[in-house]
Amino acid sequence: MKFDLLQGLGVLLLVLGAQGAIRLLIDHDQLGLLGGLDAGFGGTVAMYVVAVVAGAVLAGWARDRAKALGRRK
Repeated sequence: MKFDLLQGLGVLLLVLGAQGAIRLLIDHDQLGLLGGLDAGFGGTVAMYVVAVVAGAVLAGWARDRAKALGRRK
């Protein structure tokens, strides 16, 4: 159950990060969820990319762990 939740959290991070980065690249003035951090355009894009990478790594790791325990095929 723990790895299922972690995989879901990883996918959520991946989707929100990708959506935010794409939106920011299209409309530079709309910083989205991370707009309150005042990191500017480059810093905000970098944070969205970090969220995408962290989400992909977390989801992949959780899936591998669940597979090792026999919960996935």
